[in-house]
Amino acid sequence: MHKTTKDFLIIAFLTIGVTFLIWLPHLLALPSFWGLNFSNGFATIYRNFDGLEYVIIAKTWYDPNLIASVPQLLPANYFASHFPGYSILIALFAPVLGFLKSMLLLSVGSTVLAAWVFYLLVKDFRLSSHPLILTALFLILPARWLIVHSVGSSEPTFIFFILAAVYSFMRFEQSRKALFIILTGLAGFAAQITRPPGILLFIAFGFFIVWRMISQKMQFTSIIRIIGKYSLLIFIPLALLAVFFWYSLTYQDFWAYFKSGDNIHLTLPPFQVFNINQFWVGDIWLEDIVYIFILGFLGGIMLWKQKLYPMAFFVLTYLLASILIAHRDISRYVLPITPFVLIAFEKVLTSKEFKIILPIILVAIYLYAQNFILSNTAPIPNIELFD
Repeated sequence: MHKTTKDFLIIAFLTIGVTFLIWLPHLLALPSFWGLNFSNGFATIYRNFDGLEYVIIAKTWYDPNLIASVPQLLPANYFASHFPGYSILIALFAPVLGFLKSMLLLSVGSTVLAAWVFYLLVKDFRLSSHPLILTALFLILPARWLIVHSVGSSEPTFIFFILAAVYSFMRFEQSRKALFIILTGLAGFAAQITRPPGILLFIAFGFFIVWRMISQKMQFTSIIRIIGKYSLLIFIPLALLAVFFWYSLTYQDFWAYFKSGDNIHLTLPPFQVFNINQFWVGDIWLEDIVYIFILGFLGGIMLWKQKLYPMAFFVLTYLLASILIAHRDISRYVLPITPFVLIAFEKVLTSKEFKIILPIILVAIYLYAQNFILSNTAPIPNIELFD
């Protein structure tokens, strides 16, 4: 068996195994485990935010009248903040598995695909001599990532498309084969229809292209030729326009996304996440966010130092946008950059010293994940109504 194929099988097994360990106390409905109560059973996994909201979209396709008939309290315009990519995939599998199982299958399946692309990114560009170990760590780090890929959420699908776009873009930079820029455009299109921050991929690639043209002091004719080579990146903003056009049909408002209530957390001045009076903050215990930004920006600079410029541009562009987010759950919002930050810190993460502390950290990660999942549930008494 080819080594890559063997490693792919190991990665798939590890993904399913890690997910099963998260699900296990819920499947067993344990009344007490490490002081935590799992007696509500597996319904807790189904009821975790924001999976059910994507199920509602898969059932209603943003039709306000159909949304009003669903047993939930959110207004119809709220769902405009949730882009349709994940819901489209749920709907494709629902005739066979039902909506709830499809929701979870996509989270797990997208995680496998994301881990495979992450492995190829590390291996093909020789970013580590331990690609399998780094990929295994990718399944559990950061801890917030472990949570979202164990429940219904659009992040695993989004991160898979982000990784696929960055990998294809770097392969295009390496080989200049048209296939890879086509794949970049398609992956970017899919990322954009899955989550709103997909447009940052287009902006980051644009910054990279402009920086390269300036640094190489290209002539006008060369600039035109370069723009032509990257023209398929236009698929990304076209995807954004397609989603907004869809909203113009369902909500009769092209700009419905920007009128979806308190779901758009971008504010000025920056760092309003440290303002207790912001609606989605309301807390003073925010030191962890400082460390998140430190590690993120440091990771971006380290990627730049390693001349991994497309990754560096994406990480730094995403983080500059993230300092405008006023939301306590900043660790979730920056998840798309974390695969690349792991690569930046590869030498530390694959060191003997890190392997010594990993067993201790694994216990902390597991308990953090369970504590979060148990509390992060939608007030839906009868989950079967959503299947």
